[in-house]
Amino acid sequence: MISATASSSPRMLLWLVAIGFFMQTLDSTIVNTALPSMARSLGESPLRMQAVVVSYALTMAVVIPATGWLADRFGTQRIFLLAVALFTLGSGACAAAGSLNQLTAARVLQGVGGAMLMPVGRLVVLRNFPKDQFLEAISFVAIPGLVGPLIGPTLGGWLVQAVSWHWIFLINLPVGVLGALAALRFMPNQRSAGVGRFDLGGYLLLVAAMLGISLSLDGMGGLGWGHSLVVVLMMLGLAALAAYWLHALRNPAPIFAPALFRMPSYRVGVLGNLFARIGSGAMPYLIPLLMQLAMGYSPAQAGMLMLPVAMASMGAKRVITHLVTHLGYRPVLIGNTVLLGGMIAGFALMTPDQPLGLRIVQMALFGAVNSVQFTAMNTVTLKDLEPAHAASGNSLFSMVQMLGMSLGVTCAAALLKAFSDWLGVHGGAEALPAFRAAFVAIGVMTMASAAIFWQLGRDLAGGQPAVRAPEAD
Repeated sequence: MISATASSSPRMLLWLVAIGFFMQTLDSTIVNTALPSMARSLGESPLRMQAVVVSYALTMAVVIPATGWLADRFGTQRIFLLAVALFTLGSGACAAAGSLNQLTAARVLQGVGGAMLMPVGRLVVLRNFPKDQFLEAISFVAIPGLVGPLIGPTLGGWLVQAVSWHWIFLINLPVGVLGALAALRFMPNQRSAGVGRFDLGGYLLLVAAMLGISLSLDGMGGLGWGHSLVVVLMMLGLAALAAYWLHALRNPAPIFAPALFRMPSYRVGVLGNLFARIGSGAMPYLIPLLMQLAMGYSPAQAGMLMLPVAMASMGAKRVITHLVTHLGYRPVLIGNTVLLGGMIAGFALMTPDQPLGLRIVQMALFGAVNSVQFTAMNTVTLKDLEPAHAASGNSLFSMVQMLGMSLGVTCAAALLKAFSDWLGVHGGAEALPAFRAAFVAIGVMTMASAAIFWQLGRDLAGGQPAVRAPEAD
């Protein structure tokens, strides 16, 4: 029986954290199948709607580094309540948006709340459950994180077709109200007595780096900025990243210490996660667009077609430990990254007249390969983290996950626009060649990231992978 030290109802505390995780992961995927309908409603091109996805993921990446300090400084209950309130208000603002700019701003507000839900919830579980019960507790919390991406595209497509796209945000309102009431009752307000000063200078440099690089890529896609502005933003982002590294070397308490990168498995894992996730992050954006714009699928049909991806992803987790144990991290990650890139490029072979069964098999195979990639990358990244670096290392890893998802969508949108302009196509079935070229380009980029995993030490060629709590991936 799970027990907690600071909650009158430990089971209710777990349910509260789990629901918060479900809300966050659901809204990471539910909008993808609704983008063409949103575009028609707002008078925009579907190929400019990536800002709705990017703004949410990028905001989460920006806010995550500050969540741990905020919870220690102001208390877990207060920050969790703030997270629920911002997420709920952002959802309402999304439903009321009358333009793409308004919707993007509302998604930023929603992302600020979403960024704090899971890190604060995980911190509460860590502090209130003893070590012998932590794995069971965090596994319970993680299950809704697996369910959210499973039902998100399907639910989004069904709501768009049955009522309107506004309902993919309106369904969050009653959940948010109930979550706030439950947080007042069951969430302990724990603080850290020895919390130090927040590294504001380092944080601002990190934010500038993420925004500069992401906006420069987005400027080549939906924003349509000139090449000079794109280059300036990219250089500013890279300069801010270099400045942060120099800042962290001389700061006694940076947000992310350079010492984290002295561990080879963590260094390779974080960089590999960032670049391999660009390909994986592009797919939930590209596939629903392809199905609706070039294949003639309805939103509900496009959403249903994502089910084999999620179901195969969950099923493949059973074989990952066996693969790593017998082959090792290095061969699995090198081979699977190349295979993943090939699977992504293989979507260029899709045609409207292919049998549905073949399409389902292709989706399921992609989901299984993607699941192996995520789990192996996650495990090799975190398995050697020392206790002294566990909190900051996990926070940096979470930030990289969301940043990879954001960069995946921005790269996909930029490539899709570039190929559309080059081929002179702008929508409908004639856009299929542009989608094909984008899939091939993203597949090649993903295969190239296998070179990062090549740098793993050969001592990771075999052995039992570390036991760790399951994640949404």
